[in-house]
Amino acid sequence: MHVLLTGSSGWLGRFLAPRLRALGHRVTGLDVAPGPDTDLIGSVADRSIVSRAFDRGCEAVIHAGALHKPDIARYSAQAFVDCNVTGTLNLLEAAVAAGNDRFVFTSTTSLMISQVIRDEAGDAAIWLDETSGPLAPRNIYGVTKLAAEGLCRLTAAERGLACVVLRTSRFFPEEDDTHRELSGENLKANEFLNRRLTVEDAAEAHVAALMRAPALGFGLFILSAPTPFDRAEARTLKEDATAVIARHFPDAAELYARRGWTLPASIGRVYDSRLAETALGFRCQTGFTEILDALRDGRPLPFAHDPAYVSPKESGYGGPVFGP
Repeated sequence: MHVLLTGSSGWLGRFLAPRLRALGHRVTGLDVAPGPDTDLIGSVADRSIVSRAFDRGCEAVIHAGALHKPDIARYSAQAFVDCNVTGTLNLLEAAVAAGNDRFVFTSTTSLMISQVIRDEAGDAAIWLDETSGPLAPRNIYGVTKLAAEGLCRLTAAERGLACVVLRTSRFFPEEDDTHRELSGENLKANEFLNRRLTVEDAAEAHVAALMRAPALGFGLFILSAPTPFDRAEARTLKEDATAVIARHFPDAAELYARRGWTLPASIGRVYDSRLAETALGFRCQTGFTEILDALRDGRPLPFAHDPAYVSPKESGYGGPVFGP
């Protein structure tokens, strides 16, 4: 299959493009910045660039290119609309015109987090799955991603293009841009309990979605490492997460202490990825259990942590960027 991959120079793209090729697919990479897996440099907001991509005979699309939450500090709301909304529409329309039968869209769990949820002021952890709502994204990133999801849903319903939306939780390698109370590795490890997955698992999930899309017609799935918790534990997770973790992982505190890490005292929200397991047939291979196994055995941690990582579009080596 000839797959058009947008965001091919980005963090996910650098794992996904080689994986697709290893499975025998041809990949045309499209990104605003150059990279080893990028064939066309330009913005999905530019219809002429999208047309050039489809002139190569692309049969399916994985749309992973976007402006992300950290970009809010660098780009205008209009730039987010141009890239995340107009760009998605351009790709959907081109895919329909080309007779494609599948389209995979990389979305985000961030759009599910209203300011109320982010404040975590309730007395129980909030359980988030595909039925959660109404959705009230708290920033332009979430607003534009939610709008793009709607375009995918509408195109599937009205034009018959099978679309799968993947709401990914965190898999970025750099430091968190808001939380500074823990070391980066410690924070990432904690997040595998409720809100993170590896980039390798994210790539595999996109492959699974690409294969399953025609049978699904339309599908929307949360992607996150399997949480060890149950909804019945939501109140205790908020009150005393350390005690809940100890029930599931009796030696976690000791393993963390050896490294000078801290377990979360309270967990305010949990992403539930069970639907991806049952309907998409995908389950992340790396979770909190695998992190503890690595700590126990003295092996490298099974996730990427790179405080120096900079998005290719911001690294300053001459690739085109979006408007201010």
